[in-house]
Amino acid sequence: MTDFGKNLRQDMVSQLHNFAAVGDAAKLKTLLGRSPSLINVAADNGWTALMYGARNGHFEVVRILLEEGCDRSIVNKSRQTALDIAKFWGYKHIANLLANVKDYFGLTLLDRRSDKRMDSKWLSKKQSHPTTVYIVFSNLSPLVTLRGGAESSQQPEVKLCRLYHKDVEQFMSQTEEDTLIFLGVELQCQMNRLAACNGGVLQEDEEDGLVAWFALSIDSASAEKFKQKHEDCYFLHPPMPALLQLPEKEAG
Repeated sequence: MTDFGKNLRQDMVSQLHNFAAVGDAAKLKTLLGRSPSLINVAADNGWTALMYGARNGHFEVVRILLEEGCDRSIVNKSRQTALDIAKFWGYKHIANLLANVKDYFGLTLLDRRSDKRMDSKWLSKKQSHPTTVYIVFSNLSPLVTLRGGAESSQQPEVKLCRLYHKDVEQFMSQTEEDTLIFLGVELQCQMNRLAACNGGVLQEDEEDGLVAWFALSIDSASAEKFKQKHEDCYFLHPPMPALLQLPEKEAG
C-alpha cells in the first residue's frame, strides 16, 4: 500500500473511532457500509470503535457494531475488552448488551403456564387475589422505580414496580385501550407448592398457592394518574434500550 493509501485508511479509521466516541451512529453506519474492513481496526492504544462506543455509553453505536459483526473479544493495550470498559464506567445497559442480549432477555421469574390461559374461572379468581402481582405499561413503557442510591451503600438499580389488585382496580377496563394479559406464575412459588403437595390433588375451592402475574396496559390519561399516585415511580422511556437497565430476570 502506498503512503497515500495508508494515510487515507488511517484517516478513515480515525473518523470511525470519532463517530463511535461521539455517538454519531448514522455516520458510523455509512462509513462501515463503504469500508466494512475497518470495523475491528484498532488505534495505536489498541482501542477499537466498539471500545470507544462502550466507553462513552452510546448504545446505538454498540448495537450497530455488533450487528455488523465486530469482534467483542479484542483487548486493548490495558488488556481490556469493550465489556470490561463498559463495566468499569458503569454503563450497565451496554455491558448487558455486550455480554449477550439474547441470553439477557431469555431469563425469567415466571412459568408461563399456558394451561391456565384458557381457564377463565382461575384467571378471574387470581385477578383479585391479594398476592397477585401487576406490572403496568403505557405505550409499551413499563412502570419502574429506582432503588438504592444516595441513601444507600448500593448502586441505584431500576426495578419494575410490582403493584397489587388494590393499586390497579380502578384502572382496569376503564377504556378500550386498557388491556390485561396473564404473564405466568412465580417459579419459586410453584416449586414450593409442588413440594408441599407431594403429588396430592387440590380440591376445587382449595387455594393453589401460586402467585400470578399480569401485565396491565393503560392509556395516557391513566398513566398520568398513576405517576401522581406513585411519586417514586416513572414510565421507562424509550422501551429500548431502556429495558436493558432492568435486572436480567425482570427483563426476561
